[in-house]
Amino acid sequence: MERRVAVRGIIVKNGALFCQCLKADDGTKKDFWCTPGGGLDAGESLHEGLTRELIEETGVAPTIGNLLFIQQYRDEKREYLEFFFNVTNVDDFEEIDLASTSHGHLEVAEHGFVNPNSVNLLPAFLKDIDLASRIQSDTPIEVFTYL
Repeated sequence: MERRVAVRGIIVKNGALFCQCLKADDGTKKDFWCTPGGGLDAGESLHEGLTRELIEETGVAPTIGNLLFIQQYRDEKREYLEFFFNVTNVDDFEEIDLASTSHGHLEVAEHGFVNPNSVNLLPAFLKDIDLASRIQSDTPIEVFTYL
């Protein structure tokens, strides 16, 4: 089974999480929100991939903090391994101009800081965690496995 490795940014401000609602292949809005990020290119490090993905989708170069979560799951096509990093330059994500990005205007239908419990957020475990406290703690990385 093929494995896809992805990286995602956790960007929290005043209890709200920066999320995106992506576009489906036909241009309509998908029915879920997620944190920004995406798949690694061959030979790319986790930090390089997260930096590239956030610049492509938001136009903002992230300041990458600690690794917070790892998620492993599979569907009928492949296995997924996702790494979620704290992004510390939070204020830079307040004003995003998707038209000035290389991919954001093509991939993102909506974006912004949202209450994780007010939208259909994937992965769902992000709704059950006090993200601000988690970012400030010395708790070891949490691993979520759904195989």
